[in-house]
Amino acid sequence: MDGIADMGGAPGWGTMHPPRQDEPVFAEPWESRAFALAILSNRVSGGNLDSFRHALERLDRAHYIDDGYYGRWLNAGELRLLDSAILAPGAVDARARNLRGEHVEEPPIPEPAKPDYAPTAEGTLRFLGTVPAFAVGERVRAKDMSPSGHTRLPRYVRGHVGVVDIIQPAGVLPDTNAHFLGENPQYVYSVRFDSHDLWGADAEPFELTVEMFESYLETAS
Repeated sequence: MDGIADMGGAPGWGTMHPPRQDEPVFAEPWESRAFALAILSNRVSGGNLDSFRHALERLDRAHYIDDGYYGRWLNAGELRLLDSAILAPGAVDARARNLRGEHVEEPPIPEPAKPDYAPTAEGTLRFLGTVPAFAVGERVRAKDMSPSGHTRLPRYVRGHVGVVDIIQPAGVLPDTNAHFLGENPQYVYSVRFDSHDLWGADAEPFELTVEMFESYLETAS
């Protein structure tokens, strides 16, 4: 959501180009290893898609921006391992220094504390036996709220009114799933906003569609 289809955005925002037929999946060999390590780290730490996204959000500027796209994934994977005490704080830096021949003491291996979490089904789609709270064509307002943890509610639509275009299947709510507080499945709505309502009369005229969970919305008067 919010224009991001995968777990961490799209690589190379400034160098986007149509893919070549012979273009490799990864520009550098280390990127493939970083990608694999990030996926494995999240799995080993007992995480899920949303907990990994939340780890990305908690990185400081250097680890998020300066280290690049796959460096960002690698840093988030390390953070997930620290969250679940698979790694001790400072363990990676100490091991790297020892590999450079500095002979520093490495912290002891901690007792793992992985979250008590298990998904109720594969993927993120879930079946709900209730009817959606909102209908196609209905005017709805994105709630003006600022959650303290993870959310997929874009800040720029909060408090603004849009129109429901499509009712999507129910899905696991990222806000709770990222913190292992339950799947809390909800219907998802494709809501259409006018650019002038979001950014003012001087904005370029266009319509923007955002996928939003039911708890993000309220009826617009």
